[in-house]
Amino acid sequence: MTTSHGRLTAFGNQLIEVHLWLREELAALRENIDAYLAGGVRPRELRAHCLAFCSALNRHHTGEDDGAFPELARQHPELRPILEELRRDHRLVEDSLQRLQALVGELDRETDPAEVQRELDSLAALMETHFVYEEKRIVSALNALDAPGWNRSRPEFLRAADTER
Repeated sequence: MTTSHGRLTAFGNQLIEVHLWLREELAALRENIDAYLAGGVRPRELRAHCLAFCSALNRHHTGEDDGAFPELARQHPELRPILEELRRDHRLVEDSLQRLQALVGELDRETDPAEVQRELDSLAALMETHFVYEEKRIVSALNALDAPGWNRSRPEFLRAADTER
C-alpha cells in the first residue's frame, strides 16, 4: 500500500501478508515431500524448492533482525524484550531450516522419511507460534513506524520473493 507521496505504509499489515505467503510456501513444500514419499517429485526439484523456501524465510528473519527490529527498538524501547525473544526464535528456526535442508539433501539416499516429516512438523510449529506472537506483539508498532528509509522501496523483511523490489 502506498500513499500519494509514494510512501509505503502499514508495514505491520505487510508483515502479515509475508507471513501468509511463507505459510503457503511451507504447505507447498510439505505437499512436495509427501508426493516424493509417495513416489512422485524428483529429489532435485524437491531440494530446489526446499532451498528456495529456506532462503526466503532466512531473508525475512535477517531483514527483521538487521532492519525492522533495530528501528522498532529505537522508536519503541518498550519492545526491546519482545524483539530479543523474536531474535531467539529466529535462531531456533534457522537451526531447524539447516536440519531440514540436510535431510532433504539426503532424501534419495539414506534419510528416514519419518525424520523429514518430524523436522517439517517441528519447523511448522516453530513458525506458527513465532508468527502469531510476532503479529500480536509488533504489528501495531510497525503500522505506526516512521522509517524514512523505507519510503520508496520495500524493506528486506517485507520481500516475499527474490525478484521483489
